[in-house]
Amino acid sequence: MAAAPVIAGTAAAQAVHAAHLVPAVLALLVALLLQIGVNYANDYSDGVRGTDDERVGPLRLTGSGAATPRQVKLAAFACFGLAAVAGVALVALSGQWWLGAVGVLAIAAAWGYTGGKKPYGYMGLGDVFVFIFFGLVATLGTTITQAGRLNLDSWVLAISTGLFACALLMANNIRDIPGDEAVGKRTLAVRLGDPKARLAFTAELFVGMVLPLLIVPHNPWVLLVYAMSPLAVGAAITVLKSTERRGLIPVLKQCGFISLGVTVLYAVAVLVFQYVG
Repeated sequence: MAAAPVIAGTAAAQAVHAAHLVPAVLALLVALLLQIGVNYANDYSDGVRGTDDERVGPLRLTGSGAATPRQVKLAAFACFGLAAVAGVALVALSGQWWLGAVGVLAIAAAWGYTGGKKPYGYMGLGDVFVFIFFGLVATLGTTITQAGRLNLDSWVLAISTGLFACALLMANNIRDIPGDEAVGKRTLAVRLGDPKARLAFTAELFVGMVLPLLIVPHNPWVLLVYAMSPLAVGAAITVLKSTERRGLIPVLKQCGFISLGVTVLYAVAVLVFQYVG
């Protein structure tokens, strides 16, 4: 899920013949390090709050006692620090210095999701921030640091990857509704309620898959992304019909593969269109 918007943003830059390897690698490092860092941060914050005491999903370090809260917190800060170093190198290389402020906001958002006195993830705002940072910021930021400007492709893929990231988060939070309600964690899934949350997941996947059609008129090869349709349909059916919350765990991986698959196939479409026609 972290790599997908970087692939999309780089391919969108290549659509105007402006992709560059070094900025792409730096953007990928920033995305991966922030993703790892936010996972450690969530592990720490949810663990010390007791949110993970009754967890349906995979084991977490703090909640299970496999690592001390201090160790997990330091791991999160180390990842944020390394992401900042890669980010500074990226903005210096691209000359887009204003993106430095965006990077600071991204790190603050990564920590504030479940950390601090008033974590926004506990107020149902996690989906909004995930859409902004894992969709718009990551994709558009990657494109602009390479091409210096944005295009239709970058906007379409930014929205799609943001929606896929939201779908992953929604599936995760649907799984956790009972435990989150018990500890007062008011995620969007909790606020919507189980049936509506499942419909929201399906809508996010559907819109994310449909949007690339906007690019097809100037690059018919973009239809390649619809090779991922069966996986998207399967994920939606699982979420709509699964009665066991553990049955939603594979959907998280499926959402990641959908986002990655769509962006890789979009990148292939750009290259085939440019070099084959």
